[in-house]
Amino acid sequence: MTLCAFPLIIPGAPTGGKPDQLHDHARRLFPICRSITGEGIRQTLSYIGQHIANFHIHHVGSGTQVFDWQVPLEWAVRKARICRTNGETVIDFAHCNLHLVQYSAPFQGRVTRAVLEQHLHSLPEQPDLIPYRTSYYTEGWGFCVSEHQRAALTEPEYDIDIDTELRPGVLSYGEVLVPGDQPDEVLFSIHCCHPSLANDNLSSIAIAIELARALQSGPARRLSYRFVFIPGTIGAITWLAMNRDTVERIRHGLVLSCLGDEAPPTYKQSRRTNAPVDRYAAYLLARWPGAQIVPFEPYGYDERQYCSPGFNLPVGCLMRSRNGTFAQYHTSADNLDFITPAALAGSYRIIANMIGMMEADTTLTSLNPFCEPQLGRRGLYKVIGGTNTTDAEPGHAIDQMTLLWVLNLADGAHSLLDIAERSGKPFAAVMAAAQALDKAGLVRANPD
Repeated sequence: MTLCAFPLIIPGAPTGGKPDQLHDHARRLFPICRSITGEGIRQTLSYIGQHIANFHIHHVGSGTQVFDWQVPLEWAVRKARICRTNGETVIDFAHCNLHLVQYSAPFQGRVTRAVLEQHLHSLPEQPDLIPYRTSYYTEGWGFCVSEHQRAALTEPEYDIDIDTELRPGVLSYGEVLVPGDQPDEVLFSIHCCHPSLANDNLSSIAIAIELARALQSGPARRLSYRFVFIPGTIGAITWLAMNRDTVERIRHGLVLSCLGDEAPPTYKQSRRTNAPVDRYAAYLLARWPGAQIVPFEPYGYDERQYCSPGFNLPVGCLMRSRNGTFAQYHTSADNLDFITPAALAGSYRIIANMIGMMEADTTLTSLNPFCEPQLGRRGLYKVIGGTNTTDAEPGHAIDQMTLLWVLNLADGAHSLLDIAERSGKPFAAVMAAAQALDKAGLVRANPD
């Protein structure tokens, strides 16, 4: 089984996530020049709000103190060019929004080739690619070019025209809560601050849009689901500062990123290392050769904010290729051809299965704990003494040993995942056995 063919193996997992629909979201958002503030991220949030009901966009003013940080000035960019002294444009932000270093300060003037060289970024080992660089918290300016473009800048002087503005404004982020029967929440965190980078940004935005839509239109859920679309680092810090008193409701969490390439999945554990979300991910990814479970480290995406010691939330990070490990990372090669509809859909299904496990997992208490109850007279065996199954959950047969394992471990301390791991039975079969035993009055699910 390949990753792209990842099935919905957990009953109750949300459906949806059509491959072409996912890729189309990425295609529509790709041209926008996003940054941690500004019009680009607002355009992106507006697009998300057109596809998700009850989506709310929040604005936090520049200078607002958020823990040890301050919300930065808002950045606006109108044009950025390197021109020959005869007026001919040789590098133009309008042709590729990676060309300008993010948060470049305005600058107009003629500079020598030697001075220009100090403001150029390229990749000698990948001479055809344009890198993505930022300068959020250090004032300056710069251009990102391919190594070939850099080598072609041979004239003694060039005119620089960077029409940008750093001004008091707002940091914008969006969120939607899909309420369930319980206030306990599952957090999905998606950064939406990168410009035209398809895997490291747009893949997770596309998948999150369709997951939220599926949860909103699907059956009622036990848990509540919160999707937060934020600029990286400062956005997560700001969201946590604004929601400091309510984050204790988060029971499971996932940072989503780099989910559109064809590599096997990678899951980075939460700081807790053995939270239920860590175990659900490990259970599912164990089915695919090449999948990786990597330990938490305080570097990477916004899991490091959610897992900072003052919060220590059960939030892991789901990826395919890990950030910084693939050749296209933070370059112009991270384009729409690099992500595939099938890979996007496969990633969607991994998360959908995790949602199915989150919804179903519970501990059980036996209502008949003294010796093994008689199952035959309760209709749980089709033929007494055989190894037959019931059809309590279509497509997920329950054999005698699954029933006996569930009964034996229904002591109020073992979850369905505990039972599946210890017995070696599929989680879906354990779910079906628990449902059949509950219907027969032999076990009850414990409230959280």
